[in-house]
Amino acid sequence: MSRIVKFACLVVFCSLKAWPQEASTPSVPVQMVVTVGHHYGHEPPAISSHDLTVTQDYAQLPVTNVIPLRGNRAALELFVLVDNCSNCEPGPLFEELRHFLVSLPATTQVGVAYIDSGRVRVVENPTQDRERAVQALSAPAGSKPSSPFGAVSELIHGWRQGPSQRAVLMISNGIDPAATDTLAAEPPAERALRAAQSAGVTVYAIYHPSADYSSSDVSKVYAGQVQLAHLALESGGEAYFVGFGPMPSIAPFLADLSDHLANRYLLEFIAHPGSSKLQRITVKSTSPDVELMAPDRVPVTARPTPSGRGKD
Repeated sequence: MSRIVKFACLVVFCSLKAWPQEASTPSVPVQMVVTVGHHYGHEPPAISSHDLTVTQDYAQLPVTNVIPLRGNRAALELFVLVDNCSNCEPGPLFEELRHFLVSLPATTQVGVAYIDSGRVRVVENPTQDRERAVQALSAPAGSKPSSPFGAVSELIHGWRQGPSQRAVLMISNGIDPAATDTLAAEPPAERALRAAQSAGVTVYAIYHPSADYSSSDVSKVYAGQVQLAHLALESGGEAYFVGFGPMPSIAPFLADLSDHLANRYLLEFIAHPGSSKLQRITVKSTSPDVELMAPDRVPVTARPTPSGRGKD
């Protein structure tokens, strides 16, 4: 056999030997919280790994565990974040909110914070003392309109990560007075969403207008509602609003929220790291009668290679 033929065979052999290592895609364990949302029956169904399909880039991912967040796994920290400029007829609505906080299970710690001129002001950190949380809650007095989404990012970044799951109930009109028709590199609502998804925080939003809503630019009011829905839905939560004016009651929405908080699951699966930390993941129920709520992006980060590993 000539030297040229021998060399060609050696190249082919080495290429075939190295190909499986190069073609194999690394995978890492990932966790995310999913919620059984609007279930069409008398009782919310219990879900298992057989009831879910999880995909990344259209490829189905292996589900390793589905854990109900109940009993000793039910610990939750819920921050009520009130926009101080959303001050239209707040009295009765905030009395309903106080009743909601009192009705939450003992496994839920409640914190209270306000958005003042675009900054977050924490009045009460998450506590199991429900009376303290209720006393910290007061109807918004009105403040200079400003984007509420920077305060959401600020709240999440300053929120100490512990063993409990975390969620935010945001009450705001969602309006960013500084918003323009030109596309910003990353609007405040998008930064807030990225912060929530990176930290595994679920956001729920209730639209509540400011006192001058009837004379406001309708397009800005609508844009505010769209941004609230964008932040809530894509973090795995829900947004509540009916029209542009104040709602006569938020009790039905709070009841729906209670149902969501009682039907959360920790989903564990195997995914593949990509070029960015947040990867787009799709979670669906195999049952047509069950709607699942989940963030559309979750952190997927490859584990660092130990020092010296892979060196000759």
